[in-house]
Amino acid sequence: MRNGFIRTWAVTAAALAVLAAAGTVRAEEAAVREQAGKTKQDAQGNRQEKPAAEQQGPVRVGDTEIVVTAPRMEVPLRENPAATTVVGRETLATMPRTVAADEALKLVPGVKVDNQADGERVHLSIRGQGILTERGIRGITVLLDGLPLNDPTGFVPDLFDVDWAEVDRIEVVRGPSSALYGGGSSGGIVSIVTRDGGEAPVSGDLRFSAGSHGFWKTLAAAGGSAGGMDYRVSASRTMGDGYRVHTAFAGTNLYGKFHLHDTAALQLTAIVAGTSYFNQNAEGLNIEQVHENPRQPNPDALTFNEFQRTRRGTGGVVGRVALAANQDLGFSLYYRHTEYKESVPSSVDHRVYDTPGALVQYTIRGDAFGLRHNFTLGADLGWQDIDEYRRPNEGRAVEGPEILSDQSISQRGTAFWVMDRIEVGGPWTVVAGLRHDDITNELTDNLKASGIDLSGSADFARTTGRIGVAWSPGPGFGAYASWGQGFLPPATEELANNPAGLGGFNRNLRPAASHGYEVGARGEAADWFTYDVSVFRLITDNDFGRFRIPSRPLETFYDNAGASRRTGVEALLGWLPAGGVTVRLAYTYSRFRYSKVVFDGLTYFGTRLPNSPEHQAYLDAEVRLTPGLTVGAGAELQTRAYIDPTNTTWIGGYTLFDARLSWAFEALGHQASLLLAGRNLTGKEYVAFTEPDPDGNSYQPGPTREVFAGVTLHL
Repeated sequence: MRNGFIRTWAVTAAALAVLAAAGTVRAEEAAVREQAGKTKQDAQGNRQEKPAAEQQGPVRVGDTEIVVTAPRMEVPLRENPAATTVVGRETLATMPRTVAADEALKLVPGVKVDNQADGERVHLSIRGQGILTERGIRGITVLLDGLPLNDPTGFVPDLFDVDWAEVDRIEVVRGPSSALYGGGSSGGIVSIVTRDGGEAPVSGDLRFSAGSHGFWKTLAAAGGSAGGMDYRVSASRTMGDGYRVHTAFAGTNLYGKFHLHDTAALQLTAIVAGTSYFNQNAEGLNIEQVHENPRQPNPDALTFNEFQRTRRGTGGVVGRVALAANQDLGFSLYYRHTEYKESVPSSVDHRVYDTPGALVQYTIRGDAFGLRHNFTLGADLGWQDIDEYRRPNEGRAVEGPEILSDQSISQRGTAFWVMDRIEVGGPWTVVAGLRHDDITNELTDNLKASGIDLSGSADFARTTGRIGVAWSPGPGFGAYASWGQGFLPPATEELANNPAGLGGFNRNLRPAASHGYEVGARGEAADWFTYDVSVFRLITDNDFGRFRIPSRPLETFYDNAGASRRTGVEALLGWLPAGGVTVRLAYTYSRFRYSKVVFDGLTYFGTRLPNSPEHQAYLDAEVRLTPGLTVGAGAELQTRAYIDPTNTTWIGGYTLFDARLSWAFEALGHQASLLLAGRNLTGKEYVAFTEPDPDGNSYQPGPTREVFAGVTLHL
């Protein structure tokens, strides 16, 4: 498999060299389509005009054209027929810790982020897709500077590669998007773009932040434009004790992005990254333990010293070659190596992942049948090899001599897709796409314990489609309607957790299939109010559930628990009552119900999905007192959420209050900034999220009052 990847890399590189030469010959012709004074960003992560999302206050549709690239082509936001939110610097600048997605995505409706230990380890779901995953992210494609973080099965193990202090913007597309990115995007897409080097030859930042529960973070970054290249490199170190006992964490991030200055013929960006992350795992508590002391760990977490350790290195290149004035070829190549170790009560698990991948995308623009077309077709290729073995945990993560399992997993994902954006005429635009995915998993049992060979394979294939219509009669208004299909194959974690043995695949799993539709509108009223509202309906069959078995009561397994029907409303509202005053509200209404579900051996009808509050909102207000001094406050609300599909137990709703103060000033001849922030200022005790564990250890308490301070020196 690896030899095949090397051959693919070599052939692709040779083809790109030829295409680059051809593109140079056509450089003068290709320059016609470049817009003077603008640099845009394609779907592979190259540079883009500064969007209105980076201005202070709500995104104003009429101020500056906002171009989104997560849909695999450049589309003006007002013409994109999908629920889409752009998170810019005005939100990212308010993050007190810059360690996790819950800070960055707080003002994105339809998104729920559960911070598992007040650190970088999170659950992330969109419209309820992936909400029951114990580790990692399911049903959401995550792109970092154009490189996918998903493996061939669509699983994202973590977001440790993302240093949120270095993020420039985030695009979140909600709704089934498997026709765009396959099995990893049945819930949506999160595209993260990091900062560029800037126009100066050399510039940099030094940042230090500290706060409650032993938290601190240091970051150094440098970048600039020199020698025909834009570059930015960063390094950071993060540590914390966590809110609960046995939730300490420590992480190191290294990241480099090197972008060749745009020419008419070629755009090219090279990316190198490294991360090392360790976190203790306190596990969930039962309700009696929560009332007794919400900061305590589950006793098993201490007895067996539960933890997770991840070390990873990534290298990749993304770019685009101009073939003609109306044609170009986009591509990406990447390789990711991961070493993972986890201690759980039953065993200590060791895994080594090698994950190469490639993308090729051809686009042609022109007129046909009296309509303007932006036609693109491409192929996504992904591989992953996993070598795994487990030894018994004899306590405190001390490994016994016996080998419980020894296996190798080989995975391949191949997809071909086609999409067209059609300017029908006047304010109307139609976007349609079709994609076929073929995913194979092969397991080799190297141990064959007791003479039983658990080797096997699991293959999944599906063709999905998506179509949307956008109506944009003017720069201040846009409306859309869309329909799409979702395809969620069993991921690595779900397949490799086998209830029938220590090793082998869970052979009972089938892909979850979904389809959904949405309607929405975005725009502004006068000069003081902005809105982005969508209504959706999502229907899923073979929805995944979680269960445990008496013989292995502390391990989580997955099954196709039933079918669900999800209806919701998402709204992002902005109000500018006066100069320097901004108020924003992100609100989500979620009516997520099982039409039929099996849990703990019983069948239920019409119950609500676990960990899915009906109402979720974040209200943020900010006042700029002087050009350098800003104060802000926020309130986060969640209503009741049920523990499991029986709906017999639940956690109550809660409201948390935050506040912050930021001050920009000059120090030592350089610009500097100070941020003071408090979270959950009233010290409310609450349960942040729950998990449907039949043993009752379902509750994950959230942190009470926290205070953080950070200072950044811009060099």
